[in-house]
Amino acid sequence: MSLKDMPEPAAAGTPATKPAAPKKPRAPRKKSAPKAAKLVEIQPTAQPTEGIAAKFAPDPKAAPARDYVMPDFGALAVNLLHAATLGQKAARLLVKNDDSSDADSALHDFQRIGRTLVDVAGSYLRNPAKIFEAQAALWEGYLSLAGSMTRRFLFGEDVPPVASPSRSDKRFRDPDWQENIVFDLMKQSYLLTSKWLTEQVKQAEGVDPHTRQKADFYIRQMANAMSPSNFLFTNPEILRATLASNGENLVAGMEHLLEDIERGHGHIQIQQTDMSAFRLGENVATTPGKVVFQNDLMQLIQYEPATEKVHKRPLVIFPPWINKYYILDLTPDKSLIKWCLDKGYTVFVASWVNPDARLALKTFEDYMFEGVYAALDAVEQATGETEVNAVGYCIGGTLLACSLAHMAARKDTRIKSATFLVTQVDFTEAGELKVFIDEEQISDIEKQMHEKGGYLKGSTMASTFNMLRSNDLIWNYVVNNYLLGREPMPFDILFWNADATRLPSAMHVFYLRECYLENKLAEGRMVLGGEEIHLDKVKVPVYLQSSREDHISPYNSVYKATKLFGGPVRFICAGSGHIAGVINPPAAGKYNHWLNDDLPPTPDEWFAGATDHKGSWWPDWENWLAEKSGPMVAARKPGSGKLKVLEDAPGSYVLVKSED
Repeated sequence: MSLKDMPEPAAAGTPATKPAAPKKPRAPRKKSAPKAAKLVEIQPTAQPTEGIAAKFAPDPKAAPARDYVMPDFGALAVNLLHAATLGQKAARLLVKNDDSSDADSALHDFQRIGRTLVDVAGSYLRNPAKIFEAQAALWEGYLSLAGSMTRRFLFGEDVPPVASPSRSDKRFRDPDWQENIVFDLMKQSYLLTSKWLTEQVKQAEGVDPHTRQKADFYIRQMANAMSPSNFLFTNPEILRATLASNGENLVAGMEHLLEDIERGHGHIQIQQTDMSAFRLGENVATTPGKVVFQNDLMQLIQYEPATEKVHKRPLVIFPPWINKYYILDLTPDKSLIKWCLDKGYTVFVASWVNPDARLALKTFEDYMFEGVYAALDAVEQATGETEVNAVGYCIGGTLLACSLAHMAARKDTRIKSATFLVTQVDFTEAGELKVFIDEEQISDIEKQMHEKGGYLKGSTMASTFNMLRSNDLIWNYVVNNYLLGREPMPFDILFWNADATRLPSAMHVFYLRECYLENKLAEGRMVLGGEEIHLDKVKVPVYLQSSREDHISPYNSVYKATKLFGGPVRFICAGSGHIAGVINPPAAGKYNHWLNDDLPPTPDEWFAGATDHKGSWWPDWENWLAEKSGPMVAARKPGSGKLKVLEDAPGSYVLVKSED
């Protein structure tokens, strides 16, 4: 990714990387349209935008046709040859990437996967009877499928499927996966086999839980990659598009692949959205505000008030630094920041730096002192207020919890309430990310960061999160971009998701070891700033928000915090996942949330007694927050206190891109 031109900060403390001049958006490719007589309407998985891929879009007014038309074989042959040539060029570029450290890392990953799968296989080799049992189960499924398909083909019976995708599985939504017996057979055979493989991992005996979790993850990644939906001749939609356009979709797709390799500097960097459709400060992160403080690790943004009167206690938000803060300030209708301003709060947000080698030695402790403590000092200078309410999102919430415990040890009472958004403080059930957490893998990450200059590349963390939902965030775009030849849709959340950040080595290793691997925070064994951290010393009111389908901070993991804090706790669970469960404005009328004033021992018991409420959880939180925010006072404008304005929001730190 290229760096964009940003102004230099107006005061001491500069971003870790100086942005460069912006690149002009790439002009859409121009190609001749396929012959009109050969075109059919194709139902897309994602609506294409401008460029050559727009030729493969259906007419929204026309009924979708699903005919497999006869192509112009001469044009098809030419385009297939052209696509193959482009594919060979892409392969050469990938091979040409001779980064030995990346090659070593990939080799270690393959060796680790191999050892893990061998451990599971060894369970069956030690018990041959289980091998025959497993084989019998698989053949039973195949025989059932064969019988079902025979009855359907020979007698025209309407038979129920032997294997069906989950409701959330988008890969097989094209009608031909159900209506065409050939594609239905491929789909069900694949689903039977992939389910059988994961079942064998679960049933393996004598395998430790971490190895089993890793093996399950690796098997699912392999199964996702081998899905018939990912290949030209086994996906009905791709096949129709290829016939209808005489193969121009494949030419366009290979051009997309070459662009993604160029952008990834020799690695495939899949484009999930139209990155040129969004500009920070223009159509995302547009809430008016000013940077009023900055240091090496953050800029503090104070937003312009939206009401004449505001609550006395300011609201200070600490987003995750694994991504950028503007997930909380996308478009105005999705902005949690704007919504809080409209409710009468003085809002401050930490915009974390995108660090480079200069900040490699910055620690988790530094993020506490130069982040949370520095923000509290700055808010007091900006407003004159010594008491605030605080919000922490994901790792920003983990930092806030650590800071609250540290403040409790030092009798610092400036934070009067704390809201935690999908935040873990007990990491014993930390979801699928634990697949990547053991001493061997942490040591490998530490070595990689040292070789790369002392930080984790933004693309590394982005790839990790994409793998957690590989069907949606990887293979969906392989099909759409490379095989269907379409441009990805403009989508603000995916734009934010692709705007990766780097992580300082010292901080990241501490976080992985102390929290994920050793769980020292929950067990009261973590030491920060000379103080042993004990969460039960935190007596302020706590609001814990979780999301039901969160794969990064599972709700059952978040729930553990209800037993760790020493003050009153309110726990709620929202619908959807790690992002959409949080960014759910009331006006959208989407999803739901569950409420229960009691806090029984387990999350299952909590859900059993919870009530289901339609729509956003934001109003429930605001009712809780308003009671803790003091009387209404005259609104404060940025720069009206002791801190002067440094620059306009969104500031310069957030504009620094990760050059990977």
